[in-house]
Amino acid sequence: MNIEVKNLCFAYKAQSEILKNISFGLGQGSFLSIAGPNGAGKTTLLNLLSGLLKPMSGSIKIDDAPLQSYSIKQLAKKIAVVRQEFVPVFEFSAAQVVSMARTPYLGALAFETDADKEAVADAFEMTDTARFADRPLNHLSGGERQLIFIARALAQQTPILLLDEPTSFLDMGHQVGIYDLLKKMQIENQKTIVAVTHDINLAAQYSDATLLLAADGTYKFGPTRDVLTTERIENVFGVKTFAAQVGQSRFFFPLGKYGKGSRA
Repeated sequence: MNIEVKNLCFAYKAQSEILKNISFGLGQGSFLSIAGPNGAGKTTLLNLLSGLLKPMSGSIKIDDAPLQSYSIKQLAKKIAVVRQEFVPVFEFSAAQVVSMARTPYLGALAFETDADKEAVADAFEMTDTARFADRPLNHLSGGERQLIFIARALAQQTPILLLDEPTSFLDMGHQVGIYDLLKKMQIENQKTIVAVTHDINLAAQYSDATLLLAADGTYKFGPTRDVLTTERIENVFGVKTFAAQVGQSRFFFPLGKYGKGSRA
């Protein structure tokens, strides 16, 4: 399942363009990180890729067909989205929330099949959240809710996963666990993963490609190792950075004006 974005432009009403002529392509089974400072358009781009927003100009193709050519139900079988954490209003249980992912597959009578139940059970197991199944979602912590939303996306069984800060509110162990899970889904199931992240080091460690958006509308797309350089990170984020090689990954450490590293 490939994604092709060509000359994509978008602006909110009465504002200058937030995305300017963005172009990139992803083959099936790719892992893309979208990084950049606040306000650079990361979440906006994810909303465009999911069909929630419509571009001013340019095009998005999914599996060589225009995004707008898919019905809502067809698109829900191709793309699952994990948005930033929110506090739900209604007291749905975690099991009910994850089961909602199976809606596109329900027949005319809207009864769950054994396949639906198995998909939900597998999603709980993969995210280690079965213990939350009967608890109301608004009684869970922010990190626990985030894991449930990821479980819901996995239960949807789509070839493409779009995630907006998937490790927000998670501790270090769960952050690594989620990225290990996403990488496993990419490798073993050939899922295409697109993740917005503020964590450059998670992007450096797990993603094959990175789209780095700058606040001025410029961008850089390519293999993660080529895109994430000390000089480019300093230019985009406005912070001095130290890079170190660990195994096959390069890690970046910000150097604050009054941090210990800057006083060496």
